[in-house]
Amino acid sequence: MSASTTVPARRRLRRWSLAAAVLLLVLAAAAAVWQRTKTADPAANLRFATVERGNLEKTVTAVGSLKAKNYVDVGTQVSGRVLKIHVEIGDKVAKGELIAEIDPTVYASTVAKDRANLDNLRAQLAQRQAEQLLADQQAARNGRLAVGNAVSQDVVQQAEAAAQVAAASVHSVKAQIKAAEATLEGDLANLGFTKIYAPMDGTVVVQDTREGQTVNSVQSVAVIAQVANLDVMTVWAQVAEADVGSIRPDMPAYFTTLGAPERRWQGTVRQVQPTPTTTNDVVLYNVLVDVDNRERALLPAMTVQAFFVLAEAKDAILVPLGALKPDPDARRPNGVPGASGPEAASSGDRPRRSGNDGERPRRRQPAAGDGAAPMTAEAAPAADGEHGAAAGEGGAGADAPRGPRRGRPWRVQVKAADGSLVWRQVRVGLATRTEAEVLSGLAVGEEIVVGEKGSAAQAGGGNGARAAPRMPGGMGPRL
Repeated sequence: MSASTTVPARRRLRRWSLAAAVLLLVLAAAAAVWQRTKTADPAANLRFATVERGNLEKTVTAVGSLKAKNYVDVGTQVSGRVLKIHVEIGDKVAKGELIAEIDPTVYASTVAKDRANLDNLRAQLAQRQAEQLLADQQAARNGRLAVGNAVSQDVVQQAEAAAQVAAASVHSVKAQIKAAEATLEGDLANLGFTKIYAPMDGTVVVQDTREGQTVNSVQSVAVIAQVANLDVMTVWAQVAEADVGSIRPDMPAYFTTLGAPERRWQGTVRQVQPTPTTTNDVVLYNVLVDVDNRERALLPAMTVQAFFVLAEAKDAILVPLGALKPDPDARRPNGVPGASGPEAASSGDRPRRSGNDGERPRRRQPAAGDGAAPMTAEAAPAADGEHGAAAGEGGAGADAPRGPRRGRPWRVQVKAADGSLVWRQVRVGLATRTEAEVLSGLAVGEEIVVGEKGSAAQAGGGNGARAAPRMPGGMGPRL
């Protein structure tokens, strides 16, 4: 290797080494400045949210579909070729209006035959009645002659027997006439069934049969059309077995549709059906909710998302759930005060349970209808089934409060007017898995700490607003 190629290579290596050293010095200086800034201003790495007023609901969510509350499948009771259909899907019909006609030729001929048979029997009845009259007259005459011994007793008995036979023949023909009349009535009914009328006022929502099609009522009931009253619709919501125990008749509910997710349709629970359906090993129960539909905005088979309101708080002070921390002072025996600064949240300042107290900390399982992320070890309260009650206040932490109690004390870190951070005790009412109602301890407009910047658990929302965008009702995923 020549000297001319060795010198430039050494120079490039020195330049790269110098550049790497300068870069390391710059990074070290930046880290030192950042560390000093963080130490001087503890709030620099925290996320804040503003306390606001709003409405809060604890709901159970379910997916379902719409059906008309009252509907009738209009079928045919006779077999034959469909001669004429007088309605189409979407037509409004009144009770008694003609919907369709079946070819009446066979049934009309049967009725004509029945009537001819009935006329024949009536003629036979007239004949038998004349014979009975003659037999009665002969029996009466022979009876008078027998008084004067003009005829023998044997003749008298034969005449009386002939009269009784004639009377029985008359009764037999009358019975045949009644049977023929019943047959005629049945065949007249079948002839009438060839014209199909609407059984109720409503709208034609199904019409699968076509003109010229042959229907067979013997093997199965042929449905010509379905007439439904669309003034009242029913939501058939499928609720999981874990949540159905919380739902009762007359409970308020609302739902949204795919086409108008911003609109709430209000209703009440009419029925919780006890018969379950199992889909992919998931047990579901049908919950029925009626809703007024006189404006005809809802149609059968629409997919909806239903919300069953377990509890609600209106115009309440709301905070993100991640801002609430268990209050160690509220759980110290004999009112022993605890630390008041941020260090009070550390495990060293918290009261610990003894090893022989006989109780284990409970871990709250999230309800299926809450629809939010699980809580962390320093958990905020979860709502009870009663209105405004807080439940499961300890979350997963061993030091957390136990049991659903309304107004249980918690604490939040509040930003004071001078920029410092202070812990303040608050009392919590209704809580969902994203937000909580504060009964006392905070005012609207105050800034509170909801977490650290860059934290994986975005419990309080990273932009100073509330925790997360809420659907109508405050929880539950969109369809």
